[in-house]
Amino acid sequence: MIGGIRTTLSVVSMRASRLPAMLLVACIAAATELGAADPGDETGERKPSHTMVPVYPERARRERLEGDVQVCFNIDRTGKTHRVRVRKSSHRIFEKPAVLAVRSSRFEALPDAKVPAGIKTCRTFRFRLSPVAVES
Repeated sequence: MIGGIRTTLSVVSMRASRLPAMLLVACIAAATELGAADPGDETGERKPSHTMVPVYPERARRERLEGDVQVCFNIDRTGKTHRVRVRKSSHRIFEKPAVLAVRSSRFEALPDAKVPAGIKTCRTFRFRLSPVAVES
């Protein structure tokens, strides 16, 4: 996407005891993938201040479904997301968690002197199951 932000987050199903650590790793990976762009630079890239990771749907986990969802949205000058829409999806079951994660995410606010670029931003969420080792 020209001038926008394209980020890929992987949502991995793990045991509940390891889930918070995995979510933290996914959030850190998303933040570092965006680079060190200044908030409000000429390319329209905005630095995330709080990135949410979508919840893997329980029904999808039971049915062993995996998929990808690309969500596009706008960011206002305060850092809130608006006009959140699914652009592409491999399975509808993953769309709602991805949209809710984008709506809950926040970006750094623009300084008063800067004007919002008005460029649409997109993120791709990858929902993947990972095998869990069973201790004997």
